[in-house]
Amino acid sequence: MKKRILWLCLALAVGQAGHAYAQGPDDALRYSRLQFGGPARTQGIAGANVALGADFGNLTSNPAGLGFYQKSEAHVGVGVGIGSSNSSLDGSGKVGDNANSVNVPSIGLVLATRRPDNDQSYWRGGAFALGFTRLADYNVASNYSGSVTDNRSFFQYLREGDPGQFGNVNSQFNNNQYTNIDGLAYAGYLTDQLVSRRNQNNPNAPADSIGTRNRIGNIAQGERIVSSGSMSQFDLGYGGNYRDKLYIGVGVGVVSSNYRQSRDFLEEENSAATPFTNLLLHDELRTTGTGINGRLGLIYRVANAVRLGASVQSPTFMRMTDTYSTSLNTNFTPQGQTGNIISNVFNSTVPGAYDYTITTPFRANGGVAVVIGKYGFLTGDVEYVGYGQARINNDPNGANGDNSSFAAQNQLIQDTYRNTVNFRLGAEGRFDIFRARLGFATYGDPYKTTSAGNSSAQNFYTVGLGIRQKSFFVDASGVYTTFNRYYSPYTLDSGQQPVAAVSNTRFTTSITAGLIF
Repeated sequence: MKKRILWLCLALAVGQAGHAYAQGPDDALRYSRLQFGGPARTQGIAGANVALGADFGNLTSNPAGLGFYQKSEAHVGVGVGIGSSNSSLDGSGKVGDNANSVNVPSIGLVLATRRPDNDQSYWRGGAFALGFTRLADYNVASNYSGSVTDNRSFFQYLREGDPGQFGNVNSQFNNNQYTNIDGLAYAGYLTDQLVSRRNQNNPNAPADSIGTRNRIGNIAQGERIVSSGSMSQFDLGYGGNYRDKLYIGVGVGVVSSNYRQSRDFLEEENSAATPFTNLLLHDELRTTGTGINGRLGLIYRVANAVRLGASVQSPTFMRMTDTYSTSLNTNFTPQGQTGNIISNVFNSTVPGAYDYTITTPFRANGGVAVVIGKYGFLTGDVEYVGYGQARINNDPNGANGDNSSFAAQNQLIQDTYRNTVNFRLGAEGRFDIFRARLGFATYGDPYKTTSAGNSSAQNFYTVGLGIRQKSFFVDASGVYTTFNRYYSPYTLDSGQQPVAAVSNTRFTTSITAGLIF
């Protein structure tokens, strides 16, 4: 049985059983691995605000922090992201690429109430907040090239096809409606599992078949992958203040995700002894989804200068829809052909759609903040995320859903990912109306098995500046992110498929302006 391709999005095996069973570990990780978001102040301290309070980013991390607000405020922000990557195939020379974007990192409103100081009530006040926060950025582009031998090529992947699919392949060919890569490869004269196809339908087809002949020499490979989109969250939350000691908060988030990816995979042979020249496989995927989660948090003021915070967030339940298509273009030279020469063949799959659900992991946060009077503060967070707890399930009530079992995919998620701990540190210095901020965060490698030097941890380096007066504030931040990714365009029974190492950097700058009232 052909192994499933662990691409970041749409697998090559499009429509193997009525729809693209491409949903798997990569999808679960994509929607579970979030970044810290919020206004520029939050980003300037690397999102380390679980114990801080009076920071709008508390709405998505620890809503208890809303209880520290004594005045109401409203803000809006804008951001620009500049991303670059360097990729190498099996350690070959690096190829660079870039992906840039403009975004809205945060929009928010906080409505605060505060009892007079001479009021002896235990509940001193609180704040209701609602807002929009960008939690994940999918804008990434990568491009690699190199060479492989025949036994590690895409042709070898096709050789390992399931013979049980051959009848289905012939039906696709006869009806000119293709639903998977086996059908496209057969129509493109890359495979010849049914010999009668050439004799009856096209006697002038290339007299070359991966089923009967090996490729010759090194085979060039290359691929460009471009992803775009984001995950955002619309939140409602309330934080209350009990005796200026204990702060309790609750929040509900409605998640919206929009992910797009296009892929162009090229394999090329340069040998006069065979008619095959090259193939170009093009995939398009769009995934949209909505979901819901809830969170509960506490902050306790141990002393005037020291605060301890903790929060938990429920798993996010998301309903997803994939829309996808694949096309294959094959080119040949005259060697081995007779009569009318077949030189260029293009076919595409019938566009498909599929509905399913994803449940992302439970999250827990702990933090400590030290306020240094009017001079600023230091703050640090620890976050637990169990990536192996993510689950993918069917959506039989969806217009494009079914009752398919995802037991194998969920077992693979458990086998692939582990529990991780993320760390965030931040500091702010106050100089009259001016603010200066620094931060650092590291998000742990989610993979259980990682070879030496191949960590997929993410690191964030942040800086920020601000001006704050009685009736308004303006903040700016810069976030520099580094992360690595290791990717195979397909898998082989031998486990010797090519591997591309992709190193990514991204710099995001944001500006937030707000009113205090």
